[in-house]
Amino acid sequence: MGGRSDKDWLEAAAALAARGRPLSRPNPAVGAIVVRDGRVVGRGFTQAGGRPHAEAMALAQAGELARGAALYVTLEPCAHQSARGPSCSSLVTASGLGRVVIGCEDPDPRTAGNGIAMLRASGIAAELLPSPVAEASLAGYLMRARAGRPHVTLKLATSLDGRIALPDGSSRWITGPEARAHCHAERARSDAILVGGGTLRADAPRLDVRLPGLEPRSPERCVLTNGGAPEGWRAVTDITAPGAFGEAQYLFVEGGAGAAATFLRADMVDRLLLYRAPIVIGEGLPCIGDIGLGTLAEAHGRWRLTDRRLLGSDTLDVYDRAR
Repeated sequence: MGGRSDKDWLEAAAALAARGRPLSRPNPAVGAIVVRDGRVVGRGFTQAGGRPHAEAMALAQAGELARGAALYVTLEPCAHQSARGPSCSSLVTASGLGRVVIGCEDPDPRTAGNGIAMLRASGIAAELLPSPVAEASLAGYLMRARAGRPHVTLKLATSLDGRIALPDGSSRWITGPEARAHCHAERARSDAILVGGGTLRADAPRLDVRLPGLEPRSPERCVLTNGGAPEGWRAVTDITAPGAFGEAQYLFVEGGAGAAATFLRADMVDRLLLYRAPIVIGEGLPCIGDIGLGTLAEAHGRWRLTDRRLLGSDTLDVYDRAR
């Protein structure tokens, strides 16, 4: 059998990049792997606070073995020097690498194409090999750079008939412990988490991460409201306003129906997590309010199923925005 392809190595780098999310903010979570003669000799991902960068970590680990080797990196190496250190392009140039394969061009105007040009000018064979997996690993960074907003995941936990609570608002617990643990893992991968004002008043949710070892990764708490917010919470009145969520690259929306409808109506949901419990409630509270559809045709073609799994007795369906 042959060795791993460039595509395979980029996907491995993307998997490594996930370790840096969301602690790398405000920098993107990047993954880098140095390969020599088919063997990994260095690997790295963006560290907490954005430094060191993934390339610096991988090259430091590889040492002299980087000379003549190949570097696989999910995002184009930065081309600008900052007060925090030299550019990654200059580090790569000085390393003696023979080849660099890049999964995604950096939209930052300080780098966009300039990093690749610097590498080629130094004699390194630099190739942009667009990788959907690498792009997906950078979804929050790319969304913020291109659209000025975070990548938004909407979470819905419902009965089989799409209800989130009994008529009196009782909702604990619709889903089981496995689904709730999965939800906490998703919280840990997010910069910020949001609920509507009604949910905050009715449930007083903690919105923290309650998984052993991941408690420090609890995201910033936001509430969608026309009024104020409790201490330690960010009040959001207009989800489309510039800077509404600060520097957050990944926003996790947990409910309720009004908040879900607000994001869907604004076409600001990029990923949908639908947790369904094997129960039927009948009359109860719907999971989503009015999203302003005029015809049924408008509802089609918006989503594609990308994952389905069992979590205990519950089912999780993951949908991404259709391109």
